[in-house]
Amino acid sequence: MGKESLMQQIDHPAVNAAIFFPRPATGLPAPRGSEDLTISVGSGVTVAARYHPSDLSVPTVLHFHGNGEIVPDYDTIAPAFHSAGASLVSADYRGYGSSTGSPSVSSLLDDAPVVLDHVIAFLKERGHTGPLVVMGRSMGSAPAIELASTRGGDIAGLIVESGFAQTPPLLTLFGISLESLGLRDLSGMDNEDKMANVRMPLLVLHAAWDVLRPPWNGERIHERAASDEKNLVMIPNADHNTIMALGGSLYQDAIAEFLAMVGKLSLIHI
Repeated sequence: MGKESLMQQIDHPAVNAAIFFPRPATGLPAPRGSEDLTISVGSGVTVAARYHPSDLSVPTVLHFHGNGEIVPDYDTIAPAFHSAGASLVSADYRGYGSSTGSPSVSSLLDDAPVVLDHVIAFLKERGHTGPLVVMGRSMGSAPAIELASTRGGDIAGLIVESGFAQTPPLLTLFGISLESLGLRDLSGMDNEDKMANVRMPLLVLHAAWDVLRPPWNGERIHERAASDEKNLVMIPNADHNTIMALGGSLYQDAIAEFLAMVGKLSLIHI
């Protein structure tokens, strides 16, 4: 597995209280044709996910959302993934939506492979033959990159949207210094370090006016990836929270073209 993740070293109540913004589920049922999943992640704790199926032969995107979002927020976005040529499984974190427990930086990473295993088994049971792509938005880039760097044999592609390359600047954004946590020298692998183990096709989407995760984060994630097939799409005139809305066809087409490419490569490798 290599060195411990840097995020595991900063699991602290002050960090968890500052960076996670869980809220309960809306209480509305899943859209027609969609299905709710309950995934046991251990110690009597479950996380929720929602399955929005498309054709069984197309890719499926396992999506890890941002720290202020929940699975039902993607009910209206799922059709965009269908139009891009994919099924969608959106996953929550502990304490988010219908999930139980409390979120932490450790569980953010530790639960990801459990969620992945559950989704792989579920898709196989449902007869899916298309490849699996992992996508992480903002905070969700951490579990997505963790999976891409450690479970490459199970994943055909990685999409990182508005991700972060380094954890210390992220803590600074939330008003936390390493010194305040009693930490000075961290030796764990950060998101950018893990990209050296990512050899699958990669798409990085980032907003040119993102002040929360400045563009250098997306550039560094793209640069550090060991992927032979990798693309960085910088969305002009958009910020962290408007990248999809203002990205329009540039955002949508980039995902559609990436998924089509991953689908073709998976057929070649069968």
